[in-house]
Amino acid sequence: MNLTYQYLITCLLFILTSKTVAQTQVKDLSYFITTARASSQKLNDLQNQRKSTKIDSMMVRSSSGTQVNANVSGMYAPTYKSLGYDAIITNGQSLESILTFSYDLLNKKKINNRLESVKILSDSLKYMERISVYELDRTIVDQYLVAYSSQEQLNFNNEVVLLLEKENDVLKKLTRSSVYKQSEYLTFLVTLQQQQLATKQAELQSQNDFATLSYLSGISDTTKTKLIEPKLDYYPKSTDKRFFLKRFEIDSLKNNNLKVGIKLNYKPKLGVYATARYSSSLTLQPYKNFGGSIGFIFSVPIYDGHQKKMQYDKLSLSANTISRYQTFFANQQNQQLNLIVQQIAQTDLLFNKINEQIRFSKSLIEVNSKLLHAGDLRITDFIIAINSYLAAKNLFSQTEINRLKLINQFNYWNK
Repeated sequence: MNLTYQYLITCLLFILTSKTVAQTQVKDLSYFITTARASSQKLNDLQNQRKSTKIDSMMVRSSSGTQVNANVSGMYAPTYKSLGYDAIITNGQSLESILTFSYDLLNKKKINNRLESVKILSDSLKYMERISVYELDRTIVDQYLVAYSSQEQLNFNNEVVLLLEKENDVLKKLTRSSVYKQSEYLTFLVTLQQQQLATKQAELQSQNDFATLSYLSGISDTTKTKLIEPKLDYYPKSTDKRFFLKRFEIDSLKNNNLKVGIKLNYKPKLGVYATARYSSSLTLQPYKNFGGSIGFIFSVPIYDGHQKKMQYDKLSLSANTISRYQTFFANQQNQQLNLIVQQIAQTDLLFNKINEQIRFSKSLIEVNSKLLHAGDLRITDFIIAINSYLAAKNLFSQTEINRLKLINQFNYWNK
């Protein structure tokens, strides 16, 4: 019986523990980033587009070989009482079947140009995929910081409420003993109620910020979750910030590829063909009407109204635009990084002062609490100390979150 009783108690404890764990999960920043990447339809679309470029390459290569086409046509022209088409022209009826083999002898450079175009498209999609990942990560990190800040704000508000409720029990007794006036106690009670209301608002804000984080990450689970304090690495400024400039390099490659394509379109064209053909009026020995032919096609562009030059001019303008955008972006990126580094340095200088203020405010609360219990302190002075501590903690929390947001922005642009 003892073993059975112990077994039942163990099972009950396991069930209760499992239920508690299920109700409050603990998750970190990497979980939301990984989940957001996996559920992103934009990333999935770009990955599928990049895979399809491999098929495009195979299609281009297949077009470089011999092309075979088959065509069949038939005709019947009836006559009635000498009415109808002239039989000398139409023969009354005909059946024609043509099998054509063709091959472009001068298409190697064109095929290479088309393959290069597909490769550039693949590189462009790969770049878009990477930048989409970086943008998604930046968004998730920012929202995680907001949600974590709201969570910490709620925890701090709960801490202050517990402190005030503890003091409330003491002040209630001291007021009944006429140590403090009723009006002073009511002032304290109003402060307590305001803090309780602020805690409710902080709870709603925390729930809303977490719901937004889940939404952006593609998570539909609404289970209560505790967020782990985020850790963001802060690296020095990179001396080789090439990632964001790569898009301009890709645009330049596209431009050059189009220029080569225009040049190839104005090269002579030479092709050979062979046909196997059946053509008959079906009136005289139709089984003998088989034949064939071979030939070649050669063409040279002579004049097109200067369209080639016009196309080159457009590409030159495009190249100039790309170059100017690249220079402008590089300058803006460098200025933005310098500004973020300056803001991080200025933010770091605030922490010592804020921590000092927090220590002083907390010590003041502890001293005032003892004086309050002895009836040697005005309640309004204790409330002022509480508000000072509250303001200092809020300032520290906001400063820390702002610093992490700056690091997130810096890490995004420092590529």
